[in-house]
Amino acid sequence: MNDTASTLPSSAQRVADLLSSMGHDQPVVMLPSTGRTSAEAAAAVGCSVAEIAKSIIFRRLADDAPVLVIASGGNRVDESKVTALVGPLGKADAKFVREKTGYAIGGVCPVGHVVEPVMLIDRDLFNFGSVWAAAGHPHALFSLTAAQLEKMTGGTVADVRQDSAPAAG
Repeated sequence: MNDTASTLPSSAQRVADLLSSMGHDQPVVMLPSTGRTSAEAAAAVGCSVAEIAKSIIFRRLADDAPVLVIASGGNRVDESKVTALVGPLGKADAKFVREKTGYAIGGVCPVGHVVEPVMLIDRDLFNFGSVWAAAGHPHALFSLTAAQLEKMTGGTVADVRQDSAPAAG
């Protein structure tokens, strides 16, 4: 891992500057290889997949608003649970993600968006002392607690995890 600020790509430097202005004391670190998947990111920083705070963007159909779900890397997001909380959803393509967040897919940071998203935070992230989130670039991450994530984003903590087994009828 490389945490030398002078080597950060511009999108990651923007996140580092924003985090610093928010009083966050953890550096943005650059991975030697991609962190596009939770497994890749976890392997690079030496944590469990569940400790990766992955960003998933949806498009709310009613108003075309971005909906950002920050989920534990080990969880699949249950779109029906998200829909129940925010309204009907559509898929967000790469163009929508870039226009609404200012970030490319694989590097969507929880903060610093072009358009303020509707934000949901997976309550399972609170099971860990710290988690790692994308820092504006597919190779960039930063560490924080789930409580810091909630405070930084103003997101709503919710159950967004897809149940692993179907409910008994």
